[in-house]
Amino acid sequence: MTTTIIGVNLENRLESAIEFQKIITEFGCEIRTRIGLHPTKENACSNRGIILLEVIGDAELLLLELSKHWDIQTMKFE
Repeated sequence: MTTTIIGVNLENRLESAIEFQKIITEFGCEIRTRIGLHPTKENACSNRGIILLEVIGDAELLLLELSKHWDIQTMKFE
């Protein structure tokens, strides 16, 4: 089974969150792990972040949808 790691760069994290969540919810059965990372400072939260997704099986449709909106990077394991 193929495992794909997808890194999604969200420049406007607060504005993108709803659309991003809508897309990944459609692919919920294929997404095994989701990790969100964003820089923080004391009393402040950055509006940019990176989301890492671990996808099991065919990730092509998810990659296509995400790449319409954001910069992505991928890594595949067989």
